[in-house]
Amino acid sequence: MSQFSFSDALLTWFDQHGRHDLPWQVADDPYKVWVSEIMLQQTQVKTVLKYFDRFIERFPTVDDLGKASWDEVAPYWAGLGYYARARNLHKAAAVVSQQGHFPNSLEEWMQLSGIGRSTGGALMSLGLRQYGVIMDGNVKRVLARFFAIEDDLSKPVHEREMWQRAEELCPTERNHDYTQAIMDLGATICTPKKPLCLYCPMQQHCQAHQQGLETELPYKKPKKPVPIKTGTVLLLENAGEWLWQQRPNKGLWGGLWSLPIFENDMAFSQKCQEYNLNPIQKTAQITHHFTHFTWILTAHIVHVDTDQKEHLLAEFGGEWLTPQKATQLGIPTAMKKLISVVEI
Repeated sequence: MSQFSFSDALLTWFDQHGRHDLPWQVADDPYKVWVSEIMLQQTQVKTVLKYFDRFIERFPTVDDLGKASWDEVAPYWAGLGYYARARNLHKAAAVVSQQGHFPNSLEEWMQLSGIGRSTGGALMSLGLRQYGVIMDGNVKRVLARFFAIEDDLSKPVHEREMWQRAEELCPTERNHDYTQAIMDLGATICTPKKPLCLYCPMQQHCQAHQQGLETELPYKKPKKPVPIKTGTVLLLENAGEWLWQQRPNKGLWGGLWSLPIFENDMAFSQKCQEYNLNPIQKTAQITHHFTHFTWILTAHIVHVDTDQKEHLLAEFGGEWLTPQKATQLGIPTAMKKLISVVEI
């Protein structure tokens, strides 16, 4: 199938069956496209839709985002996960705000924090309506099946080959529609499991379909078992307020608020003895799944007297906050789970 006919067939399908009403599909607004592209990294559209409008309402322009503090931004990302994305977006927005204009080339976009070749291509194409090529998970899956590529696509040599094929197929005319179309095809038809080949405009020319390999491709590395870790949460409570700490900007839940967590029992026991935090009245437990591990967190609830509050605050840092106030400041999903199961 020639380059023209691939893109032509895809665009014909897109005009009839593609998604045309997503809130970031706005001409001449690269900022909305930018926010959506970062939110959509490793996150499905249906999840992003719950966050996007609220984020844009609070930070309607790149200047609003760039001039805001991280503490103002965090609550509007809390629960979406992969928080380094948000910190990079915030950092890059400050740069663009200071420059007074958006980047106008792929190279300039890629100089900003959190923007690689594919996201930069999407911003050129969807944000600026100029020529851009993307290679997200949807595009990889479509191309791997269309060309029946059985190689491990994570290897650099095969990654380069995929980019070459993507560039050969990508048209200059209606480039932004093509970009959206190939993502839509992967998201709605050429899905990871049970692809809907009957409705695919590429069916007759798809080599994986012809060979019966559509559910086998793209090649997937055998999944390693996800390790299970345990942690102990210290829930210090006084008159409805809990002692919360803001986590470091780098690392897990960077910049969000969390109850103190200890990853080994010895450190937890020593801390309890040091500050005379016994007896522990109650416990509560949650299980939280990350992509790379599962965390079983057991919360130990300790009621403290009012005259202990200042001393504990000085030792632990953070703030005494009600769960509602902490949620407004931005807490991870695991802490929301914990709030829901704790009985004081």
